[in-house]
Amino acid sequence: MVMTARHWQLLRATSRSFYLSLRVLPARVRKPIAVAYLLARTTDTVADAGTIAVANRLRLLETMRLQILGVAPPGPIPEMARGDLVGPGPEQELARSWAESLAALSSLTEEDRAEVRTVLGHIVEGQTRDLTRFGAPAPGSSRVTALATAEELDQYTYHVAGSVGEFWSRLCRRHLFPRHPLDETSWLTLAVRFGKGLQLVNVLRDCAEDIRLGRCYLPATELETLRVRPEELRDPACWPRVRPCYERWRRLALDHLQAGWAYTVAIPPGQWRLRLACAWPLLIGVRTLQELGRVNPLDPAQRIKVSRREVRKWMLRSLVRLPVRSAWARLFEEALRR
Repeated sequence: MVMTARHWQLLRATSRSFYLSLRVLPARVRKPIAVAYLLARTTDTVADAGTIAVANRLRLLETMRLQILGVAPPGPIPEMARGDLVGPGPEQELARSWAESLAALSSLTEEDRAEVRTVLGHIVEGQTRDLTRFGAPAPGSSRVTALATAEELDQYTYHVAGSVGEFWSRLCRRHLFPRHPLDETSWLTLAVRFGKGLQLVNVLRDCAEDIRLGRCYLPATELETLRVRPEELRDPACWPRVRPCYERWRRLALDHLQAGWAYTVAIPPGQWRLRLACAWPLLIGVRTLQELGRVNPLDPAQRIKVSRREVRKWMLRSLVRLPVRSAWARLFEEALRR
């Protein structure tokens, strides 16, 4: 089964920024990466379906994991086919298209299918841990559950994003430049940091929204050091007290994205499509982190989102700079200074 027009429409509707990178990727790797994203986005929809009891979501995720592995028979899941998980919109269409996404997975080569199954195993594990840890807040409850330690946050970012960096890299290396001289161990290490950095951007940007849902990704051990209880983060006035913890993770996210830029620069210059596909989320991520440093991220009214106009600006700038190695290498630092 080939990727249909409907698949691409769903990808575009459910991921504005990733879709840009996906479309510019070389054709040889575009399909397996697109299939992996469709599967991961659908399992994420299930994990976030607040209208379904946590125990049922965990059961659904396990069924989906087994279907991805080829252990359970492929096919639609009744709750998803009926649209019980989410209201009208692209997420509902994504859920209803689960059987088609599985069929697209089965159409991949054996090697690509194995790579997709490996990364989806990591992603579903991260989603399952997250759901088990936070559960569902009781109606009217003001309780906020925080991750226990920095190690837990690091593990979470690896499972849902760092592992994607490994998957992306192994796939591209095998299909696009298998003989190019490259320190693969170091490159894969940078790939993991790249993915972790992008996920930390999401965590830091969505801080206020997550807290309203009763979950906090800032580690409890660090909050305790600052004498801040997770529940206090519901009040934006708590920002000066929690800022040292938040800023530590924002700086780490910037460091991870810096490693992601080193990863991108290491890609063979002839692989200009792959370079652009990596550069765009990095540049958008850096700009997001810079803006987060200028607001109170506990205040839902100050939510940061890079405008379409600025995204287009950095896309154009990267295209113009691409032929000139020194100018290209400076792009990240320029985004960092703005």
